[in-house]
Amino acid sequence: MSATIGSALAWWARTSGDRAAIVIEDESLTYRELQDWSSRVARDLSNSGVNPGDRVGLLGPNSMEWPAIALGVIKSGAVLVPLNPRLKPAELRKVVDDSGAITVITPAEFADGVEAAKALGASFGIRDFGEFTTLRNGAVDDYRIDTEPEDPTALIFTSGSTGLSKGVICTNRTLLNIVFEASLTEEGLRPGSTSLLVLPLVFTPGLVWGLLMTTVLGGTIVIEKEFVPGRAAKLLGEHQVQAIFGVPLIFDAISRSQEFAEADLSSLRTAIVGGAAVAPALLARWADKGVALRQIYGMTEAGGVATATPVAEAFDHPDSCGNGSIFTEVKVVRADGTEADPGEQGEILLRGPGVTPGYWNDEESTAAALRDGWLHSGDLGTRDKEGRVAFVDRLKDLIITGGINVSPVEIERVIGEIDGVDEVVVIAAADQRFGETPAAIVTVSGDVDEAAIIEHCDRLVADYKVPRYVVIRDEPLPRLPSGKLSKTAIRSEYADVAERFVKRR
Repeated sequence: MSATIGSALAWWARTSGDRAAIVIEDESLTYRELQDWSSRVARDLSNSGVNPGDRVGLLGPNSMEWPAIALGVIKSGAVLVPLNPRLKPAELRKVVDDSGAITVITPAEFADGVEAAKALGASFGIRDFGEFTTLRNGAVDDYRIDTEPEDPTALIFTSGSTGLSKGVICTNRTLLNIVFEASLTEEGLRPGSTSLLVLPLVFTPGLVWGLLMTTVLGGTIVIEKEFVPGRAAKLLGEHQVQAIFGVPLIFDAISRSQEFAEADLSSLRTAIVGGAAVAPALLARWADKGVALRQIYGMTEAGGVATATPVAEAFDHPDSCGNGSIFTEVKVVRADGTEADPGEQGEILLRGPGVTPGYWNDEESTAAALRDGWLHSGDLGTRDKEGRVAFVDRLKDLIITGGINVSPVEIERVIGEIDGVDEVVVIAAADQRFGETPAAIVTVSGDVDEAAIIEHCDRLVADYKVPRYVVIRDEPLPRLPSGKLSKTAIRSEYADVAERFVKRR
């Protein structure tokens, strides 16, 4: 089967081999160099016992090695499992177990954490980035093992409302469909175009909309190792970037940098923003530079971007997310499945060529999410008379902090392990920088204070999951007649938690 990420990379290596594929700081890789390096990685993996269909974890920060290894894993016929380097050992162990990864590739500075995760369960192999760095130079190499259209290419793990990690399956077909649809719309992604990535490669924007989109379209992706707002503003002009994507705090930080005022943004065709509401003042700052920030609605299960505000409507309808795409449909339905009237709230449903076929080894979650040909998002939205979609809230309990999904149930379980904690509910607190941040409402019967709770969380979960607000109360938490905790009542009581209580971190 030739329609794969690997076949696209081979084409650009043959026809535009000297074109820059990846730029990081002052270093770049041409398409010929990227093709050869990733082929050597694929050959090495195959020779070391990795077979088509095996899952291979990749954990590390943005670097030149990351995309070469990721593409090498894909070209070996294996399934790429990007791993968030901010995860603690127990969290990492869960994802590795769920994916069934046979090996994890990581740089030396993360080896201790991966070893700690390995010690918590069944054995898996660990390989160092350095083993693949040495493969950067060598003879021309076009090695790859082609896979079938419906074969998984990557598993992207996302937190669910149940607190259990779920591996979203990305196949050859869904990934290429995402690229094809984006290249026909206003996303600013065309053959040979340049994108700026200031987000981690490990997440959907970085892997799908950054690396894989660029590879298939033969463009150039400028990748930052870490986000420095002023530098990002300068890079937009220096590289004549056509597309940038991120969460509101990214665009806000760039627009507040000194370099933004002098930045040349004339090449920027699109700037798509999602993950949280966009303040009118932020829209105005970019508009003053001639750039329309376009709201998107999407989820990993739908390829990251399902619908985006059309350029022509960006200023007149800044709160909407468009009405779907060329091949992706969006609708809002009531609980009984009938379509909601204009302005009526309901669940957002999606269908299109980029929608996942399901969750890895999770038939129950797949059946719940994919029904009657539609992906049920679990998110609340509305449509206006012209069909524009507006996101309202999450039917699920996910907290989105800085564009990263955080499961309250996961944090509740961690806090519930503390001796002396009776009950705990984690809700979203408003945060000026991150949009939302976790807040823990706790009842205790022992000698437990706010500092102890934060310290315990800090040991077990990634820093963005550690509550910034901890409220210890004497009275029991409100419950429903069924005996379950009433999260609705708790959210209502603590809707202003960020104003009433001290931020603890």
